Amino acid sequence: MGARSSTSKTDASTSTQKNNSRDVSGKTLSGVGNLIKLLPTGTVFMFQFLNPVVTNSGHCTTLNKYLSSILLVVCAFNCCFASFTDSYTGSDGNRHYGVVTIKGIWPSTVSDGVELSAYKLRLGDFVHAFFALMVFAVLGLLDTNTVQCLYPEFGLTQQVLLQVLPPVIGAVSGAVFMMFPNTRHGIGYPASDDSTSSSQKA
Repeated sequence: MGARSSTSKTDASTSTQKNNSRDVSGKTLSGVGNLIKLLPTGTVFMFQFLNPVVTNSGHCTTLNKYLSSILLVVCAFNCCFASFTDSYTGSDGNRHYGVVTIKGIWPSTVSDGVELSAYKLRLGDFVHAFFALMVFAVLGLLDTNTVQCLYPEFGLTQQVLLQVLPPVIGAVSGAVFMMFPNTRHGIGYPASDDSTSSSQKA
């Protein structure tokens, strides 16, 4: 009886540990998924597609380290730059993309009947750019291939950071985005039919 009781307690303990591990993994993936929504989809896809290639799946040479660093910088720049772009529907009925400036959106070739000054640069654009950079830094620098390539000794603490940072950054970013709602539909972000009106109202 004692042996059976001990065995059942061990099995229950093992089952509890597995369930806790699954819960942590689920929360981590959920946090990462919520963060990705704040980034340009094209940039995220490019990073996820090219990162295993340039890092040789974590087995890096000196050239791989340079390529990985370049990829991180390019993707980080794209995340920031996309926050300063927007789109509008021109008089030809097509959607046009441009860079926001202090006077409006540029270039504005087909814009008859569109108030382009409503797309001018705002404080929220800098806030979005900063947090997009933060979000990408968390996802890019804690990627398994990146860690194994650029700083393999960091692997022991990677799991803890991967569990803690995405939810924390996601919560902070979510709160900031509530204060500064993103009404832009720039390069890399999904467009909608009401992007023009939403941008003009902001």
